[in-house]
Amino acid sequence: MSYPTSVSNLIDEFAKLPGIGRRSAERLAFHVLKSARPEAVGLADAITRVKDTVRHCSVCWNLADDDPCPICRDERRDASVVLVVEQPRDLISLEQTGMHRGIYHVLLGRLDPLDGIGPDGLTVDDLLARLRDPARNARGVAVEEVVLGLNPDMEGDTTALHIAESAKTLGIRTTRLARGLPSGSQIEYASRAVLADAITERRPIE
Repeated sequence: MSYPTSVSNLIDEFAKLPGIGRRSAERLAFHVLKSARPEAVGLADAITRVKDTVRHCSVCWNLADDDPCPICRDERRDASVVLVVEQPRDLISLEQTGMHRGIYHVLLGRLDPLDGIGPDGLTVDDLLARLRDPARNARGVAVEEVVLGLNPDMEGDTTALHIAESAKTLGIRTTRLARGLPSGSQIEYASRAVLADAITERRPIE
């Protein structure tokens, strides 16, 4: 016997999620079946809402419900200092340290020639536009410093070098997070203390 069509469809959809195999998809589907209707409907509603309301900030490309995002709108933050990260989850990890009082730019990836990812596949052009034109930056403030907060591995270093060279041609000071972050690791897995030290001890790129 096979599962009812609706259950099979639910299992198939769960199995499309990253890191979820067929067995795990079946467990998730049966969890939904066993749960109370409000809980299941709440899950469905949360998925619908995130697809309907979440967008990328037109300034920094972070995920947000509003545009510009709350960080870019916050007048207490120094909009002349832009911390560049690969993904929104890296921004969240750094923001939780409470050490960075500037704003951000999310690349939505990193350069990876082997996978065919070049500058056009990232938001590098949008970052450079912010450096050239204060009107493109948060609250119309001119950018004075770019802090490179990319993952400390080969792809991250390649991306950082590309951005640093472009920023220098525009006369923008460029720094990077200190190597308190272990080489080859991911920012999202670093502790708050390590991230705080990395922000505080950032150094210019020579």
